[in-house]
Order: sequence, then C-alpha cells, then structure tokens
Amino acid sequence: MGLSVSGPFVLAEREGDIVWLTLNRPERLNAIHLELRDELWVQLELLRDDPSVRAAVFRGAGDRAFSAGADITEFGTAPSYIEARDARVLRDLWGLMAGLDLPLIAAIHGFAYGAGLELSLYCDLRVASEDARFAIPEVTLGYIPSAGGTQTVPRHLPSSEALRMATTGEPISAREAYDLGFVQRVVPREQLDAAVREWARELAGRDPAALRAAKRAVRDGLDQPLEAGLALERRLAAAVAGR
Repeated sequence: MGLSVSGPFVLAEREGDIVWLTLNRPERLNAIHLELRDELWVQLELLRDDPSVRAAVFRGAGDRAFSAGADITEFGTAPSYIEARDARVLRDLWGLMAGLDLPLIAAIHGFAYGAGLELSLYCDLRVASEDARFAIPEVTLGYIPSAGGTQTVPRHLPSSEALRMATTGEPISAREAYDLGFVQRVVPREQLDAAVREWARELAGRDPAALRAAKRAVRDGLDQPLEAGLALERRLAAAVAGR
C-alpha cells in the first residue's frame, strides 16, 4: 500500500509497516462527504486485507481540524440526503473500522466534531494536540447524531458528561478530554506527528497475534457478561500460547 492508491480526499502513505491515512479536505475542515467516505472505505478494506500492515494512523490535513464532522452541505437535500443514508446502510464504515485487528491511532488536532469525533472513537488510541477540541454539535443544528455519537461517546465518558455534550453541543478541550480518559496523551501541536509515530512504531513491533487477541478480548468482552468475557479471554490466551 502507498500513495499510488490514494484518492484526492484520503491520502495514504506507508512508512514501513505503518500506514498513515490523512483526511484531505482542509478547505472544509476535513468534513466527511460521500466521496471521502467512499475513499475511506477503500482504504479500510486495504488495511483489513494486508497482513503486512502492523498499525494505522488517522489524521487531518491542514492546520485547523482533524475533522469537523459530516459535510452539512449534503444535509436535507435530495438526492444527497438519500445517498448519504443509503451509503451508511450499504457500507457500514464504523463497523468495518471496529472489526480491524491491527492497532488504530488517531492523531487529533483542532476540531474533532460530530462524525470526526466518532471516527476517532473507533481508533484504539487517541493522541491530541493542545489545541484539539471535541464536540457533538448536532443538537445546535436541530438534529442528533446519526453515525453513532450517542452510543460511542457514553462508552468512553461518564454518562452524565456524554449527555451534557449531546444536549448542549458544547466542546471540551484536549486537557478536559485527557482528564476524562477520552484521549490517552496530549502534546504540543508541533510534536503531534512525532509522538504518534513513536507510539505506532512501538505497537507495530509487538507480536501481531497477541495484539489481535488483546484487542478482540477487550472489544468483544465489553458487550458480554463478565463470566462470558473471562471465558473469551481464556480461549484467546490459549490460542496465542498454542501457536
């Protein structure tokens, strides 16, 4: 995988066994429209099907945003609204992302709003620059999240804080996000890529089978009773040990 498979809206660059995916609509704060969504789907399929990739990083182009969310210019109009709805049904982007076995890291700067925030939550680790801001702003526009925000955010934040974000649309800062456990690291803006690269290289150097098993144990175990989760962990541990 490399730049040859990039589209105009999602740039793919490979560094050894790490792939960097850059949302590339800086003039629109990397808002996610149908074309970007389609390109991201293609890149996720490539990640899924290439066992030589050991980690992937998601970031936004430009100085202002990771992603400001869905492109609201597509909202409320036909056929765009219908196309956007059908795209979600036919291509479950978040489901595909959640099913990837390799470690995913979000390198977040500026705005991470709406669907941009949701994208980061489907990553396993989040590193934010000091200027990052996180919000679920849909209610301020007269609707609510339809790409998973009301369900993913409460799985990462206390329910009262998730409800506050969903009902007020007010953002939280990078430091607040760190204090709440929403992001794992906060760094100066100029150090963001270097910090993420260091972490990605560390993860890429881990045993891939053990990483896959650990990720699956946590991901799938959360939706099960504790006893079933412990049984899942035992099965996965035995499979890794018995290779």
